[in-house]
Amino acid sequence: MPPIWIPFLAALALPVLGWLVLGLHALFAFQPLGEDHVRRLVATVFSLAFGAYVVGLGWLGLTGAPLPELPFGALVSLPRYHMSMGLHLDGLSLGLLGLTLSLSGLVGAFSVRYLHREPGFARFFFLLFMLTVGLELIAAGDGLDMLFAGWELVGLSSALLIAFFSRRRGPVEHGLRAYVIYRTVDVALLMAVVLAHHLVGSVRFEDIAAAAPAAGGLTTLVGALLVIGAMGKSGSVPFSGWVPRAMEGPTPSSAIFYGALSIHLGPFLLLRMWPVLEHAPAARVALVLIGLLTAAHGSMVGRVQHDIKGTLAYASVAQVGLMFAEIGLGWTSLATLHLFGHAVWRANQLLRAPSVLSERDELMAALGASRSARGLHIERLLPAKLRRALYSFALQRWYLDDVLDRFVVQPLLRGLRAIDGMDQRAAAATGGPLVALGQGESLALQLGELPALDGERGAAAGAPTRSTSGGVA
Repeated sequence: MPPIWIPFLAALALPVLGWLVLGLHALFAFQPLGEDHVRRLVATVFSLAFGAYVVGLGWLGLTGAPLPELPFGALVSLPRYHMSMGLHLDGLSLGLLGLTLSLSGLVGAFSVRYLHREPGFARFFFLLFMLTVGLELIAAGDGLDMLFAGWELVGLSSALLIAFFSRRRGPVEHGLRAYVIYRTVDVALLMAVVLAHHLVGSVRFEDIAAAAPAAGGLTTLVGALLVIGAMGKSGSVPFSGWVPRAMEGPTPSSAIFYGALSIHLGPFLLLRMWPVLEHAPAARVALVLIGLLTAAHGSMVGRVQHDIKGTLAYASVAQVGLMFAEIGLGWTSLATLHLFGHAVWRANQLLRAPSVLSERDELMAALGASRSARGLHIERLLPAKLRRALYSFALQRWYLDDVLDRFVVQPLLRGLRAIDGMDQRAAAATGGPLVALGQGESLALQLGELPALDGERGAAAGAPTRSTSGGVA
């Protein structure tokens, strides 16, 4: 192993260690870890990790040599299938890794006071470490396999942090909806990984880049699947419905997920896979159209939001849409600068969201001025009737959720229920008992012949029943 990898390995390993410490303590300890211990662990891990990253970066600057790849060996090796693991850091990866360690540490320090005495204090930082580990896999992995593993960790931690305040029904429902969108769209990314394995025999970025020019039409297919995978994570049209729901989570998690890091993973994926998109003009045209439509959607809907977090979230969606258009047009350097600059700026805005309005009002009062509306010169160009129609259209978020529910979700559910009915009839025809699953009923309640655990019997016997009117009987 080249010695120059030592500081970078330390920077990558320390968040994994912190994640394991909090996870194992939650599993095996009888008492929850105190806030002071969690604070010290978070401060130590992120300080040392960022320090090691800076040392490695300085070492690279002094030597002037590119960082070599660090292979870990093949997990699976067949004549036409090769799955290996390794680390690869170039300029794009180093940028994301530095942003991850610095902003995660900043959000960790901010959250210690923000979540003081909050139930689930340690759980928040466990999920913050999970996010960091996922982002490290995305940044430093040498192929699509490791990127996909990190992609799923980021999605899971995002959904769990949206549902962080689980004592209320709303956050849990919104976290579940975001997770369903993530997993549904991630099927496209998984298909791109499988197709790359089939075409190239490897998913290392260098191997895919070398094989892309000769793949022909299949390059366009892989490029289209990558675009779809990026759309879900970045809240692009028509998958932007989860973005306002994500604001149910704590403000620090909103800052690092939907201001700084998670929402920018879509453009990062497309920049990483630019050698494929470069030879897929149809996918690039679609990317430009989707990006411009998303930018218009985010700008329009963000103007009618009634809370600052929602406004900033849709502002992030609009900017990511512009990044999509820039990548589709081939302006990859501009998109890279846009990505990192916007991530830092939006994270700062979201962290300051609870106080920015009061600070603005205090400044206006000190100057003897009043808060003025922004962008009215655009609205004055439109007739009053059209302005009202567009305002109503924006309030309904372009009816995207209704369209998805009616034309995608409901047909899919009907198809799944039809398949379930066929399965039940086939089971009955082969001699098994037919168990009809009613909507909203659990399998455990219908299979009355299954013995319940003693603790469950006691809980069931002593649990109150809820009446149809919503009261407790």
